[in-house]
Amino acid sequence: MMKRISGFLLGLTLGVSVIAQAQTKDPVVDAIVKEATENSQLEKLGHELMDVIGPRLVGTPQMLQAHEWAVEKYKSWGISARNEKWGEWRGWERGITHIDMVAPRVKSLQGMQLAWSPGMAGKTVTGDVVIIPDVPDSVAFQKWLPSVRGKFVMLSMLQPTGRPDYNWDEFGTKESVEKMKKDRDALTIAWGRRITKTGYTSRSLQAALEKAGAAGILNSYWSKGFGANKIFGAVTKKIPSVDMALEDYGLLYRLAESGHTPKISLRADSKETGVVPTFNTIAEIRGSEKPEEYVILSAHFDSWDGGSGATDNGTGTITMMEAARILKKVFPHPKRTILVGHWGSEEQGLNGSRAFVEDHPEIVNNIQVVFNQDNGTGRVVNLAGQGFLNAYDYLGRWLSKVPQDIRKNVETSFPGIPGGGGSDFASFVAVGAPAFSLSSLSWSYGTYTWHTNLDTYDKIVFDDVRSNAILTAVLAYQASEDPVRTSREKSILPLNSKGEPGTWPTQGKATRRGGLD
Repeated sequence: MMKRISGFLLGLTLGVSVIAQAQTKDPVVDAIVKEATENSQLEKLGHELMDVIGPRLVGTPQMLQAHEWAVEKYKSWGISARNEKWGEWRGWERGITHIDMVAPRVKSLQGMQLAWSPGMAGKTVTGDVVIIPDVPDSVAFQKWLPSVRGKFVMLSMLQPTGRPDYNWDEFGTKESVEKMKKDRDALTIAWGRRITKTGYTSRSLQAALEKAGAAGILNSYWSKGFGANKIFGAVTKKIPSVDMALEDYGLLYRLAESGHTPKISLRADSKETGVVPTFNTIAEIRGSEKPEEYVILSAHFDSWDGGSGATDNGTGTITMMEAARILKKVFPHPKRTILVGHWGSEEQGLNGSRAFVEDHPEIVNNIQVVFNQDNGTGRVVNLAGQGFLNAYDYLGRWLSKVPQDIRKNVETSFPGIPGGGGSDFASFVAVGAPAFSLSSLSWSYGTYTWHTNLDTYDKIVFDDVRSNAILTAVLAYQASEDPVRTSREKSILPLNSKGEPGTWPTQGKATRRGGLD
């Protein structure tokens, strides 16, 4: 009899548990997952932004086009959006870069002018290629300097190998791998000394070469992966600066070093467009009960322009856009206002988000939370507390509502250390607003897509981005509905490397006139 009663009670307990689970299952979360899975707009957004508009270098027409596109896209979803001016920038538009080796044989070469490089007014210039010499001292360099007139000068060291380290580790013998790395380290040190002996820094050296009449500057910032080079900005004012693929740069270097005097012809078109405005795009789903409190979805909108800015930060951008679209459709009246911030000029120093923090204390003082995504196409795997003492409480509660198949990938660490830079969440952390990075796994981000010529649509892993959109939407929904305001209490930071008490990051000031002063 007792066994029958025990069995009945056990069944009753299990039944109550199942009913309780059914009652606590959130239909809004289910709707978010369903919309994200069955009606995803990510591929379309990615194509329109990365393929049609392309890279979004601050100050270019493509950056303005992207801002206008985002506003219209949000409006088509019934979400109000605006472009908010925060500064001005040097306007510039990229044109054709074409490079050919014409001696000692003919070969078309791979390379592109750096951002903001001076153009050549449609002309093609032909000249010898020379290497910065290894001189005894700055006096000897000054004697050599006039010889650069009309020539293209190579400023990067010759890489001893074009194979990534992982390729060496897979196929090389232990002895050959160790020798390669030892030789590379020695060459790197020697090249640094070579530049120092000219009496200039790497930056001021280019100005000296320009003044001496060089035809152009050749660099190769290899990203240590097959075919990958990092493309940043030029410092020259009158002559073109070009980054070349490792393979072609090495070819020219070896020919010049061996006395075969390579000659190239170069056409590098670009156009200065004067002073142009810079913007943040701000989208808003107005809160129904606490409209003056804010949940902010954050991603920088600009990119470098070696590729099309796909994983830095096109994927963060479309993640936030998709999350907002889904929320507007399945939960259009959140308790708190949900803002989406697409920041300009993050790449030059978090300028758009810093300007927003400076310009909107009324919003910053009433932030419930900021979620930022900006490190590639991978699924989110880390969420740290950024030094906020009680972040474990509210982030833990919200994260518990995320579907298990997504939540299981996310490691948390509390209270963590406040980020002083790296991406736009840091602009908010610096003023004590609870802001967090949705940090994703690598997909070889640092080598192959971060600021490189290979950061293009085809590198996007849409399954991972879809997972991130669901995660973001659920976290934003939970944050908007939480009956409690988030705590801003800061933890006591550990001692720094000097044994001094750790200090909270200080607020950085936005650069509002880029390349103009």
